[in-house]
Amino acid sequence: MAAALVGGCAAPISGTPTWPGAKLDKVLLTERDFPPGAAYGRIRGQPGDNAGGPPPMMSLPQGCSNGFTDVIAAHAERGPGSAANYSVIYSGARIVMTVLTSQLSTDELAAEANRCHNFNTYFDRDSPPIPISTTKLPSSRPGQLVYQQTMQLQGINNSVYMSFENIGRMAVFGIAFPTRQLTDGNPPPPKASLPQTFTEIADRQAQRIQDAEI
Repeated sequence: MAAALVGGCAAPISGTPTWPGAKLDKVLLTERDFPPGAAYGRIRGQPGDNAGGPPPMMSLPQGCSNGFTDVIAAHAERGPGSAANYSVIYSGARIVMTVLTSQLSTDELAAEANRCHNFNTYFDRDSPPIPISTTKLPSSRPGQLVYQQTMQLQGINNSVYMSFENIGRMAVFGIAFPTRQLTDGNPPPPKASLPQTFTEIADRQAQRIQDAEI
C-alpha cells in the first residue's frame, strides 16, 4: 500500500495559553506537519454550520443523512476561539479536520451510528432510494470512533471516512473524501490511501492535543 505518511514532528510546545484561540493555535497541526505538495488551508466556520451548502437530503430513518452533524452542533461550544478547522488535499483524498475546545458526546455519536447502520436517502419524494451503510472500523486509540459511510449510487459504491475523539477537555473530529488522483504540481502532491492516510492524520492531531494537555 502506498500510504502517504504525514511528515513533521508533533512535539508539544511549552507554556500555557491564556485564551481559547491561543490554545487552539498551540495544538493545531500546521502546513509544516504535512509532506511537501499536500495543500493545507485553514477553514472558517463553526461546528454544524452549513452556510452556503445544500440542505440535508431526506432519509429513512429520518435525520440519518445529517445525524453526525446534528449531534456535534447540539453539544459543541460556539463563538470565537471555540473551534478551528483545516483541510489537507492529497492526490486521491481531501481531508478536513476540526479541533474543539469542548468535548464531543461520543455516546450519542455511537448511538447515531448504530441507529443509522443502514438507511436510505432521497433526492426528493418521488426519487428512488439511495442506500447508505455506516460501518464501525477498528481504531488505534482508546475512546476513538472511526466509521466508514458508503453510498451505493447507480451500482457504484462511494465511501467517506469519519473519526471522533475526546482528548482531555478538548476534542477532534474529521472526515475524508476520496478525490481523483492528481498528477500536476511541483512538487507533485503526495498520494493518499484511504482510510490509512486519514487515520494517521487523525492520530497525529489527537497526539498533538494530548501532548499539549500533559
